[in-house]
Amino acid sequence: MLFNSYIFLLAFLPASLLVFHGLRTLKHDRSAMAALVALSLGFYGWWDWRYLFLLVPLLVANFAIGRVLQPISGRWVGKVVLGSGIALNLGVLIWFKYANFLVHELDAHAGLHVQLEHIVLPLGLSFFIFQKIAYLVDSYRGETRGYGFIDYCLFVSFFPQLIAGPIVHHKEVVPQFARGGAVSEATVALGVTILAIGLAKKVLLADNVAVFASARFDAAAAGQALATLDAWTAAIAYTMQLYLDFSGYSDMAIGLGLLFGIRLPLNFASPYKAGNIIDFWRRWHMTLSRFLRDYLYIPLGGSRHGASRRYVNLFLTMLLGGIWHGAGWTFLIWGALHGTYLIINHAWRSIAQRFGIGMERHVLGRTVGWAITLTAVIIGWVFFRAPTADCALHILGSMAGVPASVPAAAFADTGQALLVVCVLLALARVMPNTQEITGYVGPGETGEPAAPATWRLPRWRPSPTWAVATGVLLTLTLISLSKVSEFLYFQF
Repeated sequence: MLFNSYIFLLAFLPASLLVFHGLRTLKHDRSAMAALVALSLGFYGWWDWRYLFLLVPLLVANFAIGRVLQPISGRWVGKVVLGSGIALNLGVLIWFKYANFLVHELDAHAGLHVQLEHIVLPLGLSFFIFQKIAYLVDSYRGETRGYGFIDYCLFVSFFPQLIAGPIVHHKEVVPQFARGGAVSEATVALGVTILAIGLAKKVLLADNVAVFASARFDAAAAGQALATLDAWTAAIAYTMQLYLDFSGYSDMAIGLGLLFGIRLPLNFASPYKAGNIIDFWRRWHMTLSRFLRDYLYIPLGGSRHGASRRYVNLFLTMLLGGIWHGAGWTFLIWGALHGTYLIINHAWRSIAQRFGIGMERHVLGRTVGWAITLTAVIIGWVFFRAPTADCALHILGSMAGVPASVPAAAFADTGQALLVVCVLLALARVMPNTQEITGYVGPGETGEPAAPATWRLPRWRPSPTWAVATGVLLTLTLISLSKVSEFLYFQF
């Protein structure tokens, strides 16, 4: 069931809100939580009920392991249990996500001819596996005491964030679930507004930009030579499609959470305004960056053992972050690229501090930094989108004008497409983001915008004007839902 579908917006969501808030009104808070767990499992099972035979046993097993870990945290036996729990989760992830790729590579390079039926990847597997691993680690640290089974079930299955995040931390949401009580009208109004913004990003913008990207990437994958303008159109179009699609989903998840009285963490803070790669990863998929930092980079040693070790840890973290996104050489290359970018960025900072170079203090320096960062990100997205590394290199070569003999643009809409995607990119650079427009504050956040906008809009507040604007936006998206498309991050 998709957020951007009639069945969800006009049937499942109203029914879920009626059941949940009806039970809350009757002071049956625990029953409301249990009902929301059942509804969330139903939401997940809508795609394929067989997925529940993976999700539910994993849910129960991880809760049981977490309970075992709590009284033995800090002891050697606790480390054994923790390691076993992590191995269980990673084993499931490796089997469903990487077995097909590994068998294919073994067959291609070692000639083992292993026979394996195609394994279907369950929706959102990477996301909820990460949440369960984080829960086990925190149980080992003694940070999950006092959570009941229903609290835990709702934490890992809450449908707004189940399929593609944000990757929530238990301490952010479990206390909110337990708090109970009515949801204020202002909170509901804010939730509807953010939901409408997310829907508009996905339905009105991302899905239309996708046409420009898909046609050109498909042509390149088929071996067709791309003109330089077409290659750049493909790369920029996908850059905007991915951002609008995923940030739109994250906005919808946040808006839906508010309708149930739950504040989910922010996932985006205008990443295409970033002046360097370090800043980009503070703004892009923020909950994944936080997970990789807390449960991978810091345990590897972080920056505690000198610059060389820090660079190795950064590279390994981003390499594994690339593999997390998908089984394929393109994702590995994408992760390696960003690991290299971060190493260069940190090394440059050290050099700049040593010699007193302050490019960021000047407009020209900040502009150059932004342009370099955006170009590096776009190059990375080409590998992220391309079906093969050869296809990605083909597109990058065309972007660089190689070979020079390539004819003029082969697509009739190239001029229009390039204009549209460049305008969208410029708007992403100067316009306020959802947080700045609505003043939304996630759990544990300060409310200060991470990325000040060049252009400012009136701040949202519960008012007739904003109600009309939200209604118009919802109407436009609803009449544009004739062709329902999945979110890009569902495949991860």
